Amino acid sequence: MAENKVKPQETNNEVAEDTKAKSKRSTPKPKKAKTTVQIDLAQSGNQIKKVFKKGPNGEGSNIQTYLIIGLMVFFALIVYFTRSASTLEITLKRFEDMMVSHDVKDVVIVNEKNVEITLKEESLQNTKYRDELSERGPFPLTQGPHYRFQIISPESFKGDFDRINKGLPKEYQVGYKIEQRQDFMQWLFSWGFFILLAVGFWYMMRRMSGGMGGAGGQIFNIGKSKAALFDQDNKVKITFKDVAGLDEAKEEVKEIVEFLRSPGKFTNLGGKIPKGALLIGPPGTGKTLLAKAVAGEAGVPFFSLSGSDFVEMFVGVGAARVRDLFRQAKEKAPCIVFIDEIDAIGRHRGRGMAIGANDERENTLNSLLVEMDGFGTDSGVIILAATNRPDVLDTALMRPGRFDRQISIDKPDIKGREQIFRVHVGGLKLAADVDTRKLASQTPGFAGAEIMNVCNEAALIAARYNKESIEMIDFQAAIDRVIGGLEKKSKIISPEEKLIVSYHEAGHAVSGWFLEHVDPLVKVSIVPRGVASLGYAQYLPKEQFLYTTEQLFEEMCMTLGGRVAEDIVFGKISTGALSDLERITKMAYSMVTVYGMNEKIGNVSFHDSKNTEYQFNKPYSEATAQTIDEEVRKLVDRAYIVTKELLTEKREQLEIIAQELLRKEIIFQQDLETLIGKRPFKKLTNYQQFMWDTEEEEKEAAAKKLLEEHEKTESVGEKAEAVNSPEESIQV
Repeated sequence: MAENKVKPQETNNEVAEDTKAKSKRSTPKPKKAKTTVQIDLAQSGNQIKKVFKKGPNGEGSNIQTYLIIGLMVFFALIVYFTRSASTLEITLKRFEDMMVSHDVKDVVIVNEKNVEITLKEESLQNTKYRDELSERGPFPLTQGPHYRFQIISPESFKGDFDRINKGLPKEYQVGYKIEQRQDFMQWLFSWGFFILLAVGFWYMMRRMSGGMGGAGGQIFNIGKSKAALFDQDNKVKITFKDVAGLDEAKEEVKEIVEFLRSPGKFTNLGGKIPKGALLIGPPGTGKTLLAKAVAGEAGVPFFSLSGSDFVEMFVGVGAARVRDLFRQAKEKAPCIVFIDEIDAIGRHRGRGMAIGANDERENTLNSLLVEMDGFGTDSGVIILAATNRPDVLDTALMRPGRFDRQISIDKPDIKGREQIFRVHVGGLKLAADVDTRKLASQTPGFAGAEIMNVCNEAALIAARYNKESIEMIDFQAAIDRVIGGLEKKSKIISPEEKLIVSYHEAGHAVSGWFLEHVDPLVKVSIVPRGVASLGYAQYLPKEQFLYTTEQLFEEMCMTLGGRVAEDIVFGKISTGALSDLERITKMAYSMVTVYGMNEKIGNVSFHDSKNTEYQFNKPYSEATAQTIDEEVRKLVDRAYIVTKELLTEKREQLEIIAQELLRKEIIFQQDLETLIGKRPFKKLTNYQQFMWDTEEEEKEAAAKKLLEEHEKTESVGEKAEAVNSPEESIQV
């Protein structure tokens, strides 16, 4: 079959050659087509090139090359030292027969113990030798030795050998040689340790000099920067479209990206490139995500590393890495350098140091300050950093000229949360009842990372119940999972404890339902969650930044509702109000000492936002401290009395809610409206306010669109009239 395929190919090649010869002057020389063999050879050559390629730093061959060479030498040594092991063992009588048959070519006495026999080439063609030698292995030794046998001593063998030789004609007599050889195992035990030591020393030197692996992992490269470089070959795929809820921050960093793309737009007006931008915000708000979006949008080299990458146990390493980082940045300019968690090296200098001690972090910070302030204005390098603790950063680091811009990234409001939900549910299979606006209203105070966790938990919960799509109830369960922890239905609770928990949570629900300034209730549950929580009440706070004295006081009353309900119903209290009491105490002390909401203490605040002044001494006297304690106790007692009067008046509603909780374990806001009526206050909830604002915005957008379409229609009509009346247009 193979020959039938090749012959037509050869004929076609001959015809092609004749055709070329005839039309050589008129037709350009065509390229030869690659045959299958040529393609295979080319692929094999590429694979060989991949094996014998340069190292990562461009110096010397790769480790695979040395490994292959070492294996080849090792196998060569094995073959050399064990070549006698593949010979066939015979007896002295068989050797005598070979000598008599004139088949022996050479005889060698090895180490005074063995005799090796090499046959003549013509004798190897004999059937009796050829068959048994071919069974030795896949690589028969045609050069010998072929046979061997052991001897007692060289003297005894010499006597037998001379006797056999004398019986042969002179032209067929064979001499013998004496050799001293070393066994491979003996050689390995003798020299193997030194070879291993030499190879290990060579390998360590290679690693120290950076010949194997990247910089920073070797002792000689410990001062090299560990920054990861993202450029055209290794580009980040995240863009500004993947960042939601950070509109103001995006505008700030977009301007930086635009400066790198088209600096002439700013330099023509006399503007200079910003030295740096500092992203400040709580954990999970999207600082690193925004930096990744900058890396994906900038189109310039992007160096990314953490502040802890500069920290090392060796003195001077952090400063050396800072210098190496900026050296690389200057070579790649224009570029962006992103330092995440910069507070690891940017803390205030001089704090927490022993007298006479040398703080390596301060040396690193000093080097960073010098490098940032030493940049030329047209170098095209921008430093982007992120931290969630700006209060601990050194003032010299945050001044203009180093970080010209401080971009604040707060937790998103309800509109921002809706945008973030839309981003994260984009790849999920949702049911028709899922409303991102309602989800945004049910997650106040959530950061972007927590919203992403909610979406993922909802998908896992839906998959747990083998659903085809994610429903709204799955998202609500995911929100509960993130807020309260894992639901523990298997936790054994006695009926007495369950009764106490139901009245405790009912006290929270009823007191919050009939207090005007308290956030509206969303859900009450007595299902255990987390480590120690036996029940909880979830509220829906409004998006507000200022609180009045009445709002904080009624919040304290609602928080005391559980303890008061236990006191009214059972006449005794339990330890279940621990978290409530902690919250009340903090709120009361804040009202008295921080916000100036106490008449006796006055309009003073003992709060130090920078934690610099009041570390060791209180800013008030012992008498003032005693007054503060008295006022806090009066405030808490007054809240307890107000709450007790309210729940005593609403005792019937308290019983209804508690019994319903015992029966259903979870009740929602709609159940409360059905059981005890609507709240006696005409006030929009957070979700209702958001929906109303959204509808108003949609109406304004629709009206604006209609107005634009109307103006466009009128302009088109005027142009049509002008075309239909050319005389009037000429007069004009």
